[in-house]
Parts: sequence; C-alpha cells; structure tokens
Amino acid sequence: MKKNFYVVLFLLLTTFSAFAQLKSPSEFIPSYGKQITYYHQVEDYFNYLVGESKLIKKQKYGVTNEQRDLNLFYISTPENLAKLEQIRNNNLAAIGMSNTKTSAVEDKVIVWISFNVHGNEFAGTESALTVVYELLNPTNEATKTWLKNAIVILDPCINPDGYSRYGNWLREISGKKTHPGLYDREHMEVWPGGRYNHYIFDLNRDWAWQTQTETQQRIAMYYQWMPQVHADVHEMSYESPYFFPPSAEPLHEFIEQYQKDFHLLLGKNISAKFDKQNWTYNTRERFDLFYPSYGDTYPTYNGAVGMTLEQGGIGAGREITMENGVNLTIKDRLTHHATAVLTIIESASEQKEALLKGFRDFNINARKKVKGTYKTYVMKNNPKLDQMAVLLKKNNIDFAYADASANESGFHYQTKKNESFKIEPNDLIIKVDQPRAVLTQVLFEPNQKLNDSLSYDITAWAIPLAYGVEGYAVKNSLNIKTKTTIEVLEKKIPNSVYAFHIPWNNRTSAQVVSQLHQAGIKVRSAMKKAIFGDVIIEPGGLIVSKADNPKVVDFEKTVSDIIKIKSDYNYIATGYSTNSKDLGGENFILLKAPKVLLLSGKGVSSTEFGATWFYMDETISYPVSIVETANFSRVKLYNYNTLILADGYYNLSDEQKTQIDVWIKNGGKVIAMNAANSLFEDREGYALSPFASAEDKEKSEKDEKELELKKRFLDFEGSERRAISGSIPGAIMENKIDQTYPMAFGLGKTYYSLKTNEKCYPLLKKAINVAYIPKDYHSYGFVGNDMKKKLTETVSFAVDKKGDGSVIYMIDNPLFRGFWENGILLFSNALFLVN
Repeated sequence: MKKNFYVVLFLLLTTFSAFAQLKSPSEFIPSYGKQITYYHQVEDYFNYLVGESKLIKKQKYGVTNEQRDLNLFYISTPENLAKLEQIRNNNLAAIGMSNTKTSAVEDKVIVWISFNVHGNEFAGTESALTVVYELLNPTNEATKTWLKNAIVILDPCINPDGYSRYGNWLREISGKKTHPGLYDREHMEVWPGGRYNHYIFDLNRDWAWQTQTETQQRIAMYYQWMPQVHADVHEMSYESPYFFPPSAEPLHEFIEQYQKDFHLLLGKNISAKFDKQNWTYNTRERFDLFYPSYGDTYPTYNGAVGMTLEQGGIGAGREITMENGVNLTIKDRLTHHATAVLTIIESASEQKEALLKGFRDFNINARKKVKGTYKTYVMKNNPKLDQMAVLLKKNNIDFAYADASANESGFHYQTKKNESFKIEPNDLIIKVDQPRAVLTQVLFEPNQKLNDSLSYDITAWAIPLAYGVEGYAVKNSLNIKTKTTIEVLEKKIPNSVYAFHIPWNNRTSAQVVSQLHQAGIKVRSAMKKAIFGDVIIEPGGLIVSKADNPKVVDFEKTVSDIIKIKSDYNYIATGYSTNSKDLGGENFILLKAPKVLLLSGKGVSSTEFGATWFYMDETISYPVSIVETANFSRVKLYNYNTLILADGYYNLSDEQKTQIDVWIKNGGKVIAMNAANSLFEDREGYALSPFASAEDKEKSEKDEKELELKKRFLDFEGSERRAISGSIPGAIMENKIDQTYPMAFGLGKTYYSLKTNEKCYPLLKKAINVAYIPKDYHSYGFVGNDMKKKLTETVSFAVDKKGDGSVIYMIDNPLFRGFWENGILLFSNALFLVN
C-alpha cells in the first residue's frame, strides 16, 4: 500500500513538474526572435502546448489553396473550456442568433485575435507564440485571472501560404550574420512578395466579399462565435512607430459609442505599457474604420470592437538600422505586438460586463431602430441575382424573393432619385430587421456618410451597382408575400435538338462557354436580338448547333450536361427566325477559343495580376499560360491569340513592342488594364492618347503652369487636403455604354465602374468607345472637385481595331478584388465575345 502511494505521488509530481516547466517559444525553437519561424514550427509549438496544457484546445477549420492547415486555438480556464459549447451558444442566444441557452453557465467575453493576414508581416505570427505562452504559463498569475472572464480565440496565421512564401525566401537568402544596412537583399523582397495568398489576393480586403477560400472558411467560424473583441495584427513600413487604437477618421456613422469608448481605454492602457519601455507609438492616424471588408471594420459592423495593430517591420528582414540609428530586430517587433495583444485581452477581461452589454445592445437595438435611412432593399429580378444570393449567404444576411406584386416607391440606385416602381414575383428582398441588420445596411446603404475625405481605401461599394442589378432602397418595411427560393423546373430535352441557346447575362454564361471551348464544341454568339418562336435570344446569347458540331457524339446529352449549370438555357427546333435573324445568317458569329498568355513578374501589379489569374483559374476555370516579363523574349506569340496585360509598368524593348504590333495586325488580341495601357499611349498607329487634340494638350499645359504659380502663396499645412481635390481613392462612376458592341453585351443599359486611380483619357478617335463617363454623370463615394470636372466625357473601356486584331483598353480594372460582379461579365465579354 505504501509503495502504491509513492508511485502515485511520483506521477503527480512528474506531471506537475512538466506542467510547471512549459517550454517558452525560444526553448522550443532555438532561433525564435532571431530568424523567421517556419510555418510547420509554428504548428509544432502550438500542438506541443495543446498536449501539455489544460488551458488550450485546438480546432482545425480549413485548409489553404496550397493545402496548409488553418487552425484556431481556444484558451481559457479548464472550467470554461469544459463548457465551451454552452458559452458559445449563450453568446449567440443573447443576440437572437441561437435558440439554445444554458442559464447555469456564466457569460464570458470572447476575444478573437487574428495574426498575419499579410504573409510578409511575419512579426504577427511570431508574437502569437509569445502571447499563447504567456496565457498558458503556470507562473503567470495575471493571465490566470484574465482567463476566468474570457474565452480567447487565437488564429496564429490567417495566411499560411503567403507567410510560407516569404519565410522560405527569407531563410534561403539569409546568411549567418544579419545585415541591418538597408542595401541587402533581405530588405528587397522579390515579386510577388509574401504579403498575399496563393492567388496573390490581399486577404485583408476580402472579409466582406469572401472571394478566397481562406476568408470563406474563417468567416464561417467567426459567425459561430461572434466575439465582442477582434484585433487584427499587422506590420507596416519599418520606419513607422507602433499604431494602436483609437482609429483615425473617417469612422463609419454606424459605429457606436461603446466601441469608441473601448478604443479610448485601449489607447490609455497600451500607451501606459509602451511608455514604461520608452517605445514610440501613434494613435488616430491613417488607419480609419470605413471600408467594410477589413479585419477591423467587418467585425465592427457585426457588433464587436474591431481594431488594427500595426508594428513597423515591412522590409526589415531579420534586423535593420532605422533612420534614427536604432536597430530594429524581430525580437523587438514581436515583443511590441505581444505587449499590445496581451493588454487587449487584459482590458477586455476587466471590461467584460461593459463589452457584453454594448455588444448585445448593438445587435438587438439595430433591429428595433434602423441606423440608416432605409428599412428594405429590393433588387429587381435578374440572372445576376444568383451571385448576389451567394454573397448574402456567405455573410449570413437573410433575404427572400417576392411571391406577389405590389406598387412601391424608393431610392433608385441607378438614377439617384426617389421613384415609384413595381415589386414583381422573383424580385429579391432584403429586410434590415434581421440579425445582420448593421452589416446589411453598410453593404446596401446607397449614400455612405464620409466624415473625412482622407480615407485609407475605396469609399463606395454599392452592391446593386457592383452586380449590375436594378435596385431600390425603401424607407418602410414591406408587407408582401415572399418565398425562400425560386423554383427552377427541370428541362426535358427532346431526342433531337436543332440548337441549344445559353443566355449571356451573368458569370455562369462565361463558365459555360469556357467548358464548351475546352470540350472542342463550336459556339456562336448573337450580335442582335433574334426570335425563334417562344425563344428570344438577346445580344451575346450563345448558340450551340448540331450543324456546327456534327462530330459531337450524343449531341443532346453531351451539350446539355455542360450547359445545365445555366438554369435558364433552352433549345430551338428550327433555324428560321421570325424577325429575319436566321441561325445561319450573319447575326450569329462563330467564336474563337481564346489561347491566353498572361504576363507576370517584376513591374506587374501583384494583386491585379492575381485578380486576373484567379478569374482564369477559379472563376471560369479556363487554361492560361503565365510567363514572367523577363522571359517574354522566349515566347512564340503565334501560339496564342490573346495577351492579357494586368495593371503594371512593362519594361519591354522596342523589338518586343514591334513583335506585339505585328502579332496584333495578324489577328492577336491584347487586353490591357490600368497602367499597362501606357504601352500603347501616344504610339503611332494606336488611338490611345491623353489629349483629344493638340489644342487640348496646349490648354492643359497652360492650366498646369497657372496652377503652379498660384500654389506659391499656399501654406504647407493644407497641402495634403488640397491634393485630394485631384484624387479618387475609389469611387463608383456611371458609364454610358454602346449596347450594340459585344463588349457591352449583358451589362444592362448602364455600366457602373469602380474607379481607383486618377488616370483618364478623352473619348478616343478611330476606336470603339464601349463605355465612357458622360456629362452630368452620377457617382458614389469620394471624388475630388477637380477630378469630377476632369472625368467628364472620359473613356473607361475601348476597343482599338488594328488589322485583323485589336487592343482592348481597360482604363479601370473590372476584376478589382474579384467582387465587382458586372465587371467579371465585362471582362468575359472582352475575352470570349470580342473576336
């Protein structure tokens, strides 16, 4: 008996000793704080802690494009972790998002910390290791107290693919010695950089749009928890002092006082910690709370106190000498972050009751009293609503479809006027009175109030305009019969079909033609409306006929299996049209299957390249050859018929430009976006010019000289705000379109373009001006006064015919961040319909 007692005692002491000796990050990873930690080492350390501590649980919530795990870690007391599911349900039940509530379980404040959304801002993930250690450290009495009130959720690395790309590069080029001097390759990151995910998307601009798999999986988890506090951990230029809340103006008008109050409290608490260490910092500068798709704003619009933390570090590598002569190390950067994050957790724990009350009031009161002007949004029936419904579901926004008719009046997004309209069956209806009331209004409110024009990002994102859907914002709640889905009847295909018709009206149309081309099936497109009995083919409509495809085995089944993803497809039994547009006539143009070359590499905008790559690879799943500009001389262009130039500055030789010129004349098609258009600007034989005439150029130069003379009398302090008069950080512009040209097919009567830069051209001569900004145009978002005048009658999209080929000038990027749905259709027109 005595022997057994000592065995048990020994086991207890051994267990306690192991727990008490929990390894710190530097004990587990010898290079910690000196060199970037490999992603697998980060995972190993967290897994080690899960195995050693009762204060942490792991949940894998997804995988990246490159098959790296995405993980969450829940940290609290053992008692809280044992009731984790009840705590989660209680939190949701308190705001009407769950019917399950356990009254015996005490409420806890939920604090979610996201690290490393940008892969090359690696001090975030490095700091996560210190944060988790301090929270679990048995000798840290302070954190034990915090965890009694809180559930801490850590996402150590939101972007493992970008983090690994940067980390592998830094490890590969690092020697044994650090190189704090600026001129060393570890301070000169190579293209495309580690900031972005696999598809070179900026995940910190994707929270609301959820185009990327990492975001989709993370937001699904976020909505299962709905934290009261969310911190997004970043880095910025290495010379910049640390940034923590309060945030800068503009602050969205829907942000509530409790969120601002906690920001102020954090400012005081974090500054006190930093002051003790003599660390420099700033608050209320640059980083605002307006654009809804950030890691601070998106949680904010869901009721949390959202925030950004920014440490100077981009370009620092392992160590760098700053302008003041002080060396900045990895250890410095991660320590600053860990201090700020731990202070946030401490403050949240202490302010548990205030945070819970503010969070609940935010969500509940938003349903009782609408924050904005409108209570209902009505989107007129349109095939593009299919994709809008996908967006709404990703954001957990409730919606329904009208199942009756009614007369109403409301603000018309397209005309910016209050108008009477008719609600008809299958119109999409979104009510503000729902659990996501505030987020719904932020995304759909037509006029976002901008209380400071110095914004960090785009200032308009009206969903109806982005999707090319006619929409109305209504001030009252609608009492109309609705249904949850639109019933789609299964089509019965006859044994013999003369031709299939696929309407050209949304991204699915592009996906269909992509698959048809890849299957070797010939496709035609209508230039004008054609009527075949009950079947009306609008311009752009696709035709797949048996006559064009005599060798396709089991034509009816083979084609219908491909096109069935487009639920509004149909078929015709004759080629004879009732309006003189017969199927064998000149109205139906045979489409060429694009053979696409996309240039990448130095000089090309990483994210704009990524948007194009993602469109090709994921949106339409169409083959594309990607070649770096440095290897362009090795390419035989005649193997391709389409060259895509994403935004960027292409350092091509005269010989290479001539090669492209000849290729275009022989039938090649160039799609050039944003700055890539400079390759053709003012070049002989091309229509693109910043001035319509020599007189316009002379006048512009004269005006510029006069302006410079006036500037001599202006003070320096106002220079930044004066500069924004000629800027457009991101606004929606009305465009008049040529509906008779294939590049405009399916877009609607008017196209609204998202303009994100100041570059503009007058309407082109000897070219097809497909879309341009007219006089007295409508716009949404901030446009500087000088810029407003300058944009009148400037072209947004044009086609320059050269011999048998063409150049498509895209002054704006229709694929920007992958969420401008009508832009996706416009780009598809350029790729597939413009021969």
